[in-house]
Amino acid sequence: MIDIKLLRENPARFALGAKAKNIPIDIERILKLDTERRQLQGEGDKLRAEQGKFAKESGPQIGKLKGQLKGLKGAEAEAVQKQLDELSAKPLALKSAEAEISKRLAVIDPELNQLLLQVPLPPDSDVPVGASAEDNIEISRWNPDGFDPSKSFESQRGFKPKTHLEIVRDLKLADFERGVKLAGSRSYILTGDGMALHLAVLRYAVDFMVYKQGFSPTSVPVLVKEEAMVGTGFFPAGREQAYLIDETHRAGDPEGYDLYLTGTGEVGLMGVHMGEILDESVLPLRYVTVSTCFRREAGAAGKDTAGLYRIHQFDKVEQVVICKADEAESRAWHKKMMGYVQELLRSLSIPHRLLQCCTGDLGPKNADMVDIESWMPGRGEVGKDGVPSGAYGETHSASRLYDYQCRRLNMRYRAGGAVGKGDTVFCHSLNNTVLASPRFLIPLLENHQNADGSVTIPEPLRPYMGGKSKIG
Repeated sequence: MIDIKLLRENPARFALGAKAKNIPIDIERILKLDTERRQLQGEGDKLRAEQGKFAKESGPQIGKLKGQLKGLKGAEAEAVQKQLDELSAKPLALKSAEAEISKRLAVIDPELNQLLLQVPLPPDSDVPVGASAEDNIEISRWNPDGFDPSKSFESQRGFKPKTHLEIVRDLKLADFERGVKLAGSRSYILTGDGMALHLAVLRYAVDFMVYKQGFSPTSVPVLVKEEAMVGTGFFPAGREQAYLIDETHRAGDPEGYDLYLTGTGEVGLMGVHMGEILDESVLPLRYVTVSTCFRREAGAAGKDTAGLYRIHQFDKVEQVVICKADEAESRAWHKKMMGYVQELLRSLSIPHRLLQCCTGDLGPKNADMVDIESWMPGRGEVGKDGVPSGAYGETHSASRLYDYQCRRLNMRYRAGGAVGKGDTVFCHSLNNTVLASPRFLIPLLENHQNADGSVTIPEPLRPYMGGKSKIG
């Protein structure tokens, strides 16, 4: 959630930011509702102050008038009684006026809060303007020695590449038919060395982040309450991508609440300190988790329907950093987190590139985002010889969010002192994929395939595969 004070001070910045991200939002309506709410809150404060003042001052007045009333008759008694009645009626009138303000606020608050949740974080000024992912800009690329994605795979390796679909079929690494039988489209079963390789890359990624980069391994729920999804910025935008566990309508459980399957471990990691005030000395917090992720892939009909690229269930190693509210520190962590992934990909000899996402490809919560795409020989246009040209495919995404998530999650820290001292400040947060599998198996299998149909296992993964150097 954005800071409403900043919106009041510079509404044009947020209007332009939303336009740059192609996210429709009525800034004028928000400002109008905000003005009305503040006016009503001011009136309510005045009424409560008046009630307090009246309660102190009216007692002696009422006592005095009641004393006068005892010795009076006729018109004089009626006049004093009228004053007593007015004094007695005033608290009710003040309470009634306050109740009316509360009713009006009860109408305004939900609409205003819902609109504020939809206001995206404006992109940083150095993010290139663009309409969609087609306008993203390549930052850099890396290739292992002796390989160049701009040249054909066959010309460099001496044989025509198989797609990952052909590799997993021939080596019996996955069973798509039975996966679909069990769970419908975009489902699969990893089998034999396919499952072993899946577990190996996940464990290698976790160990790489924990023992080499110093991150804290943390398990998180994959079933979460709605406030966790809202707090991390996945709701209201993106609600259509989440699987709902409808507990509120379950028979015999009147106190049940809905739960949602998370599409990334980021939700759980960021929710760990939801509603907490941290000591500045514990920052930055560096967490890594491996979790099963679920995505409906709504709107992706017809895109990558075959194979392991776009699926409903997968496992992902996710890194999250929660740091001080300092833009320079956030930017520095963004580079570090991308660097970790680049080092991991190089250790596995996976050709890859970094793409600077343009404004139109940023989500509501991102001030900046960089995608990392891995080279997949089995993707791209299929030539006359039936062989794909090869293409990059997204395998990682690194996001810088500043205080957007932490404000929604009410996650703060005490600046300059221990808990109980100093002012509270909303933290900054960042996240990046370390490795998502089985999608990552695509570049791994396709880049390390051999002419005889086998696949060479990169050396860092061999300890996790029982010392095996090849599959097939």
